[in-house]
Amino acid sequence: MTSQGQSLNSTLDDNCQVNFRGTLLTIDSYLGDQDVERLKFLCRDSIAPKNLEKCSSALDIFDYLMAEEKLSEEDPSFLAELLYIIKQKVLLRHLRYTKEQVEHWLPGRRKVSPFRNLLYELSEDISSENLKSMIFLLRESIPKVQMTSLSFLAYLEKQDKINEDKLTLLEDLCKKIVPNLMRKIDKYKREKASQVGAPPVAKETESLHQGEKELFSHSDINQFLGALPETAVYRMDRKHRGLCVVVNNHSFTSLSKRPGTNKDAECLKRVFQWLGFSVHIYVNVTKGRLEEVLQQFQTHPGHADGDCFVFCVLTHGKFGAVYSSDGNLIPIRQIMSHFTAQQCPALAHKPKLFFIQACQGEEIQPSVSIEADAVNPEHVPPSLQDSVPVEADFLLGLATVPGYVSFRHVEEGSWYIQSLYNHLKDLVPRQEDILSILTAVNDDVSRQADKRGKKKQMPQPAFTLRKKVVFPVPQEELLL
Repeated sequence: MTSQGQSLNSTLDDNCQVNFRGTLLTIDSYLGDQDVERLKFLCRDSIAPKNLEKCSSALDIFDYLMAEEKLSEEDPSFLAELLYIIKQKVLLRHLRYTKEQVEHWLPGRRKVSPFRNLLYELSEDISSENLKSMIFLLRESIPKVQMTSLSFLAYLEKQDKINEDKLTLLEDLCKKIVPNLMRKIDKYKREKASQVGAPPVAKETESLHQGEKELFSHSDINQFLGALPETAVYRMDRKHRGLCVVVNNHSFTSLSKRPGTNKDAECLKRVFQWLGFSVHIYVNVTKGRLEEVLQQFQTHPGHADGDCFVFCVLTHGKFGAVYSSDGNLIPIRQIMSHFTAQQCPALAHKPKLFFIQACQGEEIQPSVSIEADAVNPEHVPPSLQDSVPVEADFLLGLATVPGYVSFRHVEEGSWYIQSLYNHLKDLVPRQEDILSILTAVNDDVSRQADKRGKKKQMPQPAFTLRKKVVFPVPQEELLL
């Protein structure tokens, strides 16, 4: 090659390098101090500790990654992964990636280690109050400096108190302070064990708030999920995602109105349409009209090409039953029985999900204007499992345990449906299965209370699912 040709190539390389650095400069301009802390934490396995400590900006991090040949214009995938993890997905376009592209290749090309990813996910769910409690428990070995959840975990790691094979301290802290985080640790341990051919780890029983009883505990659900092989996931690749029915009873002939329920119905419509379902809403449904709706969807031709079926009921209720708008009590089991394999063959072997926002009694779980979706007190609650047909592929998500009320804000909607909406929106993109999502909903709702902090609620799932229900990640973000 002539010296002129070499000079031209050198100039082009320099221009490309300048252009790529310009891209990094643009990305840096959108990142704040918290983003830089997150990037530093995620890069602990990729940049030497002494160099990482010197980094005060995203540009410093980019420089070290480029020096380590872990970031280049030809392969910016590591940075794309980092931006995706810290939820700066809008910045992916500067690297000529889409969110969908990253989600497609990430499972097979992940560069952030599972352990690092676990710690990051845990940090997101450790509140400031949780962090104070954890630091208090370890006060003798923790320096008296201001810490974030990330810097706390990084310190434990630096002191060799935790590592990818040493999780005892972390498990003890989570069990005492944030029990619901154990599901993430258990998931990590199962996946790690499967990679080396070891048997799955034993599940731990997680504690509840005093006085609360779960029909299916967090560990029950973890055991169910852990018993399934990784391939045991319901199909979600047919022509249609499926049908979603929402029965929304606001006004009744003999019962009180349910202000706030329209907000719930709208949220259900938005989130299930986002997930790809065809949503059908029915308002103020009488007993006769409900039977017509059930018959219509029992024989609906759309089930043949659908992946799944969802049925939601927003109304008043009591033990194992819900009220129609004309005041008749309809057993939940009777509603669900229309969609068994015998009654609805097109839904055989497909997941059938039922979500009920209604009281199941009038007892109040002790511990904004709120109301209870309850009618007439009773005292001997039946088993929630009795409402579920005795055959596979059903899930019943109930707003509260049998015998207790569920709460609805007269403007903002019910605690349960709003939490379900938010957790579907947040956790489906992380490819969490529906039982893990409902576990998170349980935890969220159980922490809510009325203004005086005396009224609480605990949702409950019952299920006969044979596989995991994992919805494909929607291509568009669900806007608020």
